[in-house]
Order: sequence, then structure tokens, then C-alpha cells
Amino acid sequence: MITRRRLLRGMFNGAAVSVALPFLNCFLNENGTALAATGEAIPMRFGTWTWGLGMSKELFVPRKTGAGFDLPLEIQALAPIQKHINLFTNFNVFKDAAPNLCHHTGWVALRSGVAPLTPDNRPGETLDVTVAKQIGNATRFNNLVANATGDIRDSFSYASGNTVLEPEFSPTRFYQRLFGTGFQDPNATAFTPDPKLMARKSVLSAVREDAKSLDTELGAEDRARLDEYFTGLRDVERRIDLQLTKPQPIAACRHIPPPPEVPMGLDAELVSKRHRLMTDLMLMAVACDQTRVFNMFYAAAFSGTSRAGYDKPHHTATHEEPVDEHEHCQPHVSWYTRRAMDEWLYYVQALANFKEGAGTMLDNVLVYANTDQSFAKVHSIDGIPMFTAGNARGRLRTGIHVDGAGSPGTRLGLTVMKLMGVELDSWGDKSNHTSQLISEILV
Repeated sequence: MITRRRLLRGMFNGAAVSVALPFLNCFLNENGTALAATGEAIPMRFGTWTWGLGMSKELFVPRKTGAGFDLPLEIQALAPIQKHINLFTNFNVFKDAAPNLCHHTGWVALRSGVAPLTPDNRPGETLDVTVAKQIGNATRFNNLVANATGDIRDSFSYASGNTVLEPEFSPTRFYQRLFGTGFQDPNATAFTPDPKLMARKSVLSAVREDAKSLDTELGAEDRARLDEYFTGLRDVERRIDLQLTKPQPIAACRHIPPPPEVPMGLDAELVSKRHRLMTDLMLMAVACDQTRVFNMFYAAAFSGTSRAGYDKPHHTATHEEPVDEHEHCQPHVSWYTRRAMDEWLYYVQALANFKEGAGTMLDNVLVYANTDQSFAKVHSIDGIPMFTAGNARGRLRTGIHVDGAGSPGTRLGLTVMKLMGVELDSWGDKSNHTSQLISEILV
């Protein structure tokens, strides 16, 4: 049987030489979905995608529900990917006794299930972090976050109120993190563990016993802090173990050249270029099994994206531009929304075009997408639109528009987490609490 470790051998100028085979289809099973030698399936992955400042309801929400829904002006660009996505409208966020915190309450409640009490409050943990605990521990990065805004503060992912997942915001920096020092090419013939990593792991192991003895000497709050600290160290140790183990070969993983740096700035064209470069890098990281949970942030809740020839950035325009009664929108604000949908189109198409095994990456992915408001001019959190992309390896239907009839938006968060194997019977707090899945999309 031909295996991945088979070498081509010969003589050159009197010396014996050998060359590794490329990754061949015969290394996969009959369906092209797993390695024939190990039976290991192409893993399931979970992603999130975010845009800022909502929509114009009249130009965004389809009139028809179910399959074959219409595409109003602001989502017209999504026609090429309509069969791959689901759209969720008329789902609400409930603030209960908490205030409606501008550009904060909506996304925090949708991502964590809990309405925040203050602008700095991040209750619970975001759903990507929950999923990463389920599926992310076998990879170098258990959760990756990147944004197209160029601002390190722009992240919708956090593990606790004090632990916001820091995003990558530069394509060149992101490339170095993913494919620079520390990257182990799964298709390389040679594998040489880094002796510095081996020493680092030994140091962590040596202090573990000493750390345990501290438990009896500390108060409850300090023990909690120490436990959080050592949870981080255990994660470092886990990643070191992965770096010291030769990875299985992966057909879809390939070397890509470093991207060009994109100038700083929030002009819509620059943001688009940055988003597309970061998307391509992120998807190759997924293909190389460096991560199975990934988050892409197109625009901030207070989006400062600007338009050539127009003097107001996106967020300012949502508050200052009047509504055109004939067009049923704020025209410039609607333009910004349509640019966001252009980038959602690019993102989903990139997944659908990425060949992996017998299908595409989109076959092995579920992506959850949301924004922070519905109508940003008045900071509305009723009817915040959401999307999914991918069928989670046949576990859900796609191409469907679901009207939530005013039910909690947390229903979608619960549904996607259940699809990713998280054992939850319900999710959310107070009025955002739900045990009801969105059955219309389930197979």
C-alpha cells in the first residue's frame, strides 16, 4: 500500500537520493473525507463574522420567508451565495432591567446570552469561546480573532470580563503569527522539534507541583486568580505539546506568500482590501488545522468606515443623515451596509471555493454572523439581523429566511452551539433565556 511516508529513491552522480511524494488522492479514503491510513476525518470548524451598525429594514428584510426568499437592495449582492446561507430576522434582544447601552447591549446579549449592565461589562463568555472549549483544544490556536479595522480594540470575543481575545489587525503580523516561527508544515517530510520549546515545557512541568502547594495558603479570590493564570499556562503547555508532535499531512494546506501590508486608514476600499487579505490568511490557517474556531470582524460597532467624496464616516452618518422617505433609508448609511454585504459575500465565497477533500471547506464549517443594532439611528436592538453559512456537514438546511416573530435572538446562539456538540439544554439569562432551537433549519 502506498503511504504518505513512501519515498522515491534513486542515484544521482553516484550518491543515493530520496524525494518525498506529494499529497495524493490515494492517501484519502474513498469519499475523500478522511486520511486512509488513520481514518481521521476532516474536522468540523466554527466561525463567526461581524459587521457594524445594522441595516435599513425596508431594504434588508425579505418579504418572503422559507426557501427561495427575495433579496432586497441591501442584500442583493448575496445572490451567488444564497443557497449557502440562512438569514434570521425579527429576533429580539431583551435588556430587562439593564439599560440599552449604545452599540454594546445588542452584540453582547447575542454572543453571551446576557444583557450587560455597563459599557465595560462583559458578562459570561462569548459563544465562540464556549465552542472552542469543545472543539478547539487539538490545535495550535484554540480560537483565532482578526479584524479589518486595523484597531486592536475591536473584538467581539471574550472569555471573561477581564479577558478579551486580542485580535490580529495587520495582514503582515497575522501572516507571521500563523506561518512564521512556530508553524509546522503538516506536509513537510522532515520534522525537527524546537529544543527551546522542549525546555520551556520542562520549566512549566517543574513548577506545577509547587503551584499546587499555594492553594492552601491563599484566599478564595486569589485562588480563583491563580487558577485562571494556570489555566492559561496549561493552554501554553498544550500548544507546546502540539508543536513537539509531527502533524498529520493535510492535502488542503499549502504554502502561501506573505501578503502586502495595507496602509492604515478606514476608507472603505482599504477596509475591504484588509478584510480580504485577513480572510484568505484565516482560511489557510483553518485548512492547515492551526485552528478550528475563528472569528472575523469586518467593521466595529462604532464603525468609522469612510466613503470617498462623503464627509461623514459610517457611525456619524447613522445619526446625522436624514431618512429619505422615497428610498426608505438613509442613502449613505445604506451604501455602507451594502459594502458590508459585499464583504460577507467574499467571505462565504472564499469558504465555498476552498477545495478540501471531496468537497469544500464550507462543507465542514458552520459560521455565525451578527451585527450590533437593527436601526442604528435610534440604537434599536429589536430585530437585529443574523446569518449562518455552511451546513455543518449536512446537519442543517441552508438557503432559508427565518422570521423569529419577536422571540429571543439567543435561540440562534443555542442552536449553533448544539450543532457544534456543546451540551446545553438552554442558554441565556432572564428574558434572553431560551431552550427553543430554530427547528426550521435543522435536518
